[in-house]
Amino acid sequence: MSDATARKLLCEIFKSSRQDEMYLYVDKRNGMKDVPHELLEHFGKPEPVLTMILTPGKKLSRAKACDVMAAIDEKGFYLQMPPAKESYLLDLYRTPIRPSY
Repeated sequence: MSDATARKLLCEIFKSSRQDEMYLYVDKRNGMKDVPHELLEHFGKPEPVLTMILTPGKKLSRAKACDVMAAIDEKGFYLQMPPAKESYLLDLYRTPIRPSY
């Protein structure tokens, strides 16, 4: 087993208080100290969601664990943005709604 596949990271995940489906992953040992102040202003108050052990092969819903781990190593955090809205859903907000009888 190589070092890359044996690597583990204790990761803490926070959700944004301002944006639905936006999450911030950080190394639990370092906490939020590496997250830029500007990002935290936009993110809002971080609300703890989950603490988990990440390995490169771990299945995550919207990201590759190896990408999350690489971002945490490089920047000190990984920001998971909300999924893009489908264009037909955006049309609901653009189309004026007028009752027609």
